[in-house]
Amino acid sequence: MPNAVFDPPELAKGTLRVTPIGGLGEVGRNMTTFEIDGKILIVDCGVLFPEEYQPGVDLILPDMSELKDRLDDVLGVVLTHGHEDHIGAVPYLLRMRSDIPIIGSGLTLALTEAKLKEHRIKPYSLTVKEGQTEQLGPFELEFVAVNHSIPDALAVAIKTEAGTVLATGDFKMDQLPLDGRITDLRSFARLGADGVDLFLVDSTNADVPGFTPLERSIGPVLDQVIARAPRRVIVASFSSHVHRVQQVLDAAHANGRRVALLGRSMVRNMTIAADLGYLRVPEGVLIDYKKATDIPDDKIVYMSTGSQGEPMAVLSRMANLDHAIEPGPGDTVILASSQIPGNESAIYRVIDGLTKLGATVVHKGNAKVHVSGHAAAGELLYCYNILKPKNVLPVHGEYRHLIANAKLAQDTGIAEENTFLAENGTVLDLKDGHVDVVGQLDLGFVYVDGASVGEITDADLKDRRILGEEGFISIIVVVEAQTGRVVSGPEIHARGFAEDDAVFDKVRPKIVSALAEAAGNGVRDQHALQQVVRRTVGRWVNTSYRRRPMIVPLVIEA
Repeated sequence: MPNAVFDPPELAKGTLRVTPIGGLGEVGRNMTTFEIDGKILIVDCGVLFPEEYQPGVDLILPDMSELKDRLDDVLGVVLTHGHEDHIGAVPYLLRMRSDIPIIGSGLTLALTEAKLKEHRIKPYSLTVKEGQTEQLGPFELEFVAVNHSIPDALAVAIKTEAGTVLATGDFKMDQLPLDGRITDLRSFARLGADGVDLFLVDSTNADVPGFTPLERSIGPVLDQVIARAPRRVIVASFSSHVHRVQQVLDAAHANGRRVALLGRSMVRNMTIAADLGYLRVPEGVLIDYKKATDIPDDKIVYMSTGSQGEPMAVLSRMANLDHAIEPGPGDTVILASSQIPGNESAIYRVIDGLTKLGATVVHKGNAKVHVSGHAAAGELLYCYNILKPKNVLPVHGEYRHLIANAKLAQDTGIAEENTFLAENGTVLDLKDGHVDVVGQLDLGFVYVDGASVGEITDADLKDRRILGEEGFISIIVVVEAQTGRVVSGPEIHARGFAEDDAVFDKVRPKIVSALAEAAGNGVRDQHALQQVVRRTVGRWVNTSYRRRPMIVPLVIEA
């Protein structure tokens, strides 16, 4: 059950207030605020991608309404890594105040700055690396290397007079990473010895036993699949998954194939990664996709976006034959990513579409073409035992992940009362090693729909679902102002309900009768008469067709 909303008290001097704005109960929108002595630090500012029941929505942002009147108190935004669910909402925050400093590693800031450039925002940024310490007002920040599915990820230790918080960001403990950069457990141990008062820890794989497989185990599988492919190979992955693109480049090169990148975000991100040295491109492997059609089918690999079934992404458009590249018999499509919870239906719809076209589809369910970027239960247990934190706040995950993570913490000896199962908007105060839940903010979803930000409501989405699933009926009736007698109509039009408007011949007399009855009872108000029409048509449609379309009546007085 959601926690009851209640306002937190005024923040006492020397107390650190921690408020997750997004990322709890969901995989996305990661954002947490830290406040002490009137100054605010933000860690991450990401987006959530819409699901099928949110038609027309492009992105979902954290609810930043609590910050609107406090923007001058924000000292900076620490970005743990360059994935969209951690950096995607930064442009919308900087629209509110463009000079908020953004702090992160080289690759993370390069990806963020490219995104901000599209919004015509030039940020003030500070590049940091592991082992570096920065003082930001009352916050001392120490950055720690962590391994993830994108290079240059960082955990951040936030030290204040109230205590020390360690936020992992997304991480795992791959012992043989492709870039040789492991999670710095020595620094974790040192921080643990000094005392971690609150541990904010990635929960995404907390319900997965054991250890996340090695990233390098994917390379040989990709190599084998590409070697056996008789025609074109299409690999779909996240546009920021540098390690996976590296493996595809290496496997293509080993098999005498060239690689074309598809999708604006894929091209942009990989260009940045290559320019900064995070992506090693074998000589002569990359080719512009416009020239790729000149390459024999058995000598080309396309690297595309769309692994989550996003309707406008390259792979979905291919499956719908709405792209210059049309998959067919002999082609091999590799979905080299995991399924984000909630995307399963969309992903399998794309797989079915590609299979129907004759392509062979290789995915995590039938081949080892992806490993997760998140720590499994065994790795989390190691962290708890190394750090021995006083208090734990599981973050980044759906509720089952948060609960599983809390249970792991308790298994290592952390008391249940020191393990906090929170939700977005839960306000926690830290002082002298003790954490209390002191408030619950009423935070919602902020929808981006084209140029509109925050103007679309849940009620609007409900209307869109009704329009999409049940159809639309409009009724125009002209009545005499004095008597309420129908003098024209009812004229009925429908969309997405029935092809022949003749089906409404049965309900027209019911509308006239209902209006006559209302007039006989002295009803003259135009709005009230429209409600009479709405109820009459609604009852008839529901009884006759078991449908609940959107009904828009218009009663005009003559």
